Amino acid sequence: MASAVSSAIKEPSVKKQKRNRLWQRIYRRRFLYLLFLPVFIYFVVFRYLPMWGLLIVFQDFRPFLGFAGSNWVGLAHFRNFLTDPRFWNVVVNTVVLSIYGIIFVFPAPIILALMINELRNMKFKRIVQTISYLPWFISTVVVVSLITSILSPTMGPIGQLFRSMGRDPINFLGRVEYYRTIFTLSNIWSTVGFGSIIFLAAIAGVDQQLYEAAIIDGAGKMKQLLHVTLPSIMPTIIIMLILRMGSIMDSDFERNFLLGNEATRPNADVIATFVFRTGIHQTNFSFASAVGLFNSLIALIFVWGTNRISKKTTETSLW
Repeated sequence: MASAVSSAIKEPSVKKQKRNRLWQRIYRRRFLYLLFLPVFIYFVVFRYLPMWGLLIVFQDFRPFLGFAGSNWVGLAHFRNFLTDPRFWNVVVNTVVLSIYGIIFVFPAPIILALMINELRNMKFKRIVQTISYLPWFISTVVVVSLITSILSPTMGPIGQLFRSMGRDPINFLGRVEYYRTIFTLSNIWSTVGFGSIIFLAAIAGVDQQLYEAAIIDGAGKMKQLLHVTLPSIMPTIIIMLILRMGSIMDSDFERNFLLGNEATRPNADVIATFVFRTGIHQTNFSFASAVGLFNSLIALIFVWGTNRISKKTTETSLW
């Protein structure tokens, strides 16, 4: 009986001590929490609070009636999307362009970072870095305008080159078979320089003693690259790949919307542009939101699956 009373008295005091230690830790790290506070507020206000708006995917939402006055339709919008004749076309286009991005766009910054790292002339190295970074800061609208001007069959340099060779110019932006190549190349040009910054930072963190040991063992530049540099930055590559898989269903809406046209729509129409047309042009907000939610769920599955596979095979993961 006495021990039970003693434990009952001690339990609140233990809890109080733990609570005091918690507040002491928070107070010691108060400046770090203050730095984190704007990020926390941003995510709450702009990411989590708007989630209640997902209710419209289960409604036939009418803006003037609001959430309370709009009719509930359950999963009807999801069924309509899955049975829409355009469903497979937009999904296939989205996945194919994303696969192109993983195969060609994703390795490009890694290759550029490895090449820049081998430059020994610092002045030339800075020039290469600056030139490669610049396209990232150019608006997508400007990039697409440049591509349109360059590939113009009438006024562009490519068209003039064809005419100088005695051949008829090709309207590349009006031919559906060229769209994916143009899209992928423009994406590489825009992102390769800025993306290489992450991998250059990872390479800079490689232990120099590993290179020295490799040189002593007689390893040349290529073997140092294959057996020291790449294994050392592999965790960074894997993390970036997992994050890239999260956008596999998001094929750069701005670039697709601006580059695509009626002639190339069979290959240019992706889920993002499909959502824009149905949500804005046709004012079907509920249907467009349902498609967007479907897109996000598929992306979540890809991230979770890639992270799980990576954790089992390489012991590197996001969580």
